[in-house]
Amino acid sequence: MKRRDFFRKGVFASLGATALGTGSAFARHTEDAFRKTAKNVIFLVSDGMSTGTLNMADVLLKQKEGRRSRWVGSYQGNIMKRSLMETASSNSVVTDSAAAGSSWGGGMRVPNGSLNIGPNGEEPIPILQKFKAAGKSVGCVTSVQIAHATPAAFCVNEKSRNAMPVIAETYLKLRFDVMFGGGDELFNGSKRADKKDLYKDYRAAGFTVARNREELLKVQGKGPVLGVFSEGGLPYAIDRENDPEIKKVTPSMAEMVKKAIEILSQNPNGFAMQIEGGKVDWAAHGNDAPALLYDQIDFDEAVGIALDFAARDGETLVIMTTDHGNANPGLFDGGVKGKFGTLFTATRSNEWILKQLNGDNTPDQVIDLINAYQGITIKPEEAIALLKNYQVVNDEGLYDTGKIPLKLLSEIQMPYTGIGWAGTGHSSDHVELGMFGPGSENLPAFIENYKLHNFMLNAAHVPAMAYAW
Repeated sequence: MKRRDFFRKGVFASLGATALGTGSAFARHTEDAFRKTAKNVIFLVSDGMSTGTLNMADVLLKQKEGRRSRWVGSYQGNIMKRSLMETASSNSVVTDSAAAGSSWGGGMRVPNGSLNIGPNGEEPIPILQKFKAAGKSVGCVTSVQIAHATPAAFCVNEKSRNAMPVIAETYLKLRFDVMFGGGDELFNGSKRADKKDLYKDYRAAGFTVARNREELLKVQGKGPVLGVFSEGGLPYAIDRENDPEIKKVTPSMAEMVKKAIEILSQNPNGFAMQIEGGKVDWAAHGNDAPALLYDQIDFDEAVGIALDFAARDGETLVIMTTDHGNANPGLFDGGVKGKFGTLFTATRSNEWILKQLNGDNTPDQVIDLINAYQGITIKPEEAIALLKNYQVVNDEGLYDTGKIPLKLLSEIQMPYTGIGWAGTGHSSDHVELGMFGPGSENLPAFIENYKLHNFMLNAAHVPAMAYAW
């Protein structure tokens, strides 16, 4: 047989149209295999979580506090079904968050940058709209703007992920039950370009609006509730936990998730929600190790809230994953009392440190600041290099950081922390995927990202487009 005939008649023929993941031609696969019904679905996304991020956060907790992360502990306890997931978009093996989220949200692969708009203009119905139509309460919780790419991918159809002001208005029309995160600039009339006061519009439509931690914790009832707790993304967890003023007004991921479940679970028909640790991704783009690891731990606390609820409830499918790798960090030289131990006592992110400085500081001021908040004593020549680079910044992939030399600081820190980075952008890695609860028994050892859409619907016995594994 000629080699080209083998590929034409063999591998490609056996894969068929499903290999493209466009959702246009799926073979028969029904929900018959899903004998148990998941009344509730909780989908947790640690955005941009490379395997090294999951590993280092677990190592940090084990060495610092003597416990495993809830995620890895669930693997160790063999209570979680585990898989690998492919993360490509329709036009790249390296996806962005919009396309990755849309693969789950719409059940098809779309081009990078778009939200549930297919390569040929297809507009699949987003999954939270499907769950809402089935009578379930629905919502999203995130540590970045609530209209950012990952939560939006479960909710809307938009040609561009950058249409966040429009998405904020679309959410009002959708009337989802819980929407918690950042993004004051998208709702505040004094900050929007069109001067629309969306907070006023949401209240007029019957929403409870919470704008700080105290207001969130006081929320009672079934919803709908809009919670917006910061401009842009929420502060990094390490900065929040070590600043009493920030902590007073900013909820943790666990607090937001606990309140969301409290509200959504009042529906006798069940609920579906997405939870995103979005600032894990931002920290990875910035090669910001303190921010990355403590935001992953903050997200892991939310994982624990979800798993504990599911264990008590018995009718909840919990899905834990990420949309793509990012920067592929790893611990290359550290130990219990070695270099990695500096992260145990760090109290500020790299971003916070660098935003206290500018090119006019002295090298001694730089050295003292980093030592005071991160326990590292850098060399005078390293401090001088940081000061010289305040106007020479690589902005690739970074969010809301300003002109600060994040990448350079991470390179300077490497000999002190043992943490290295492969880059500042997304990667094409196959990623971690864990499941617990009804339906998890059907998870294969390897799955493409877009197939999780129907997986969730089938697990909940909500009508889904059929396809073959």
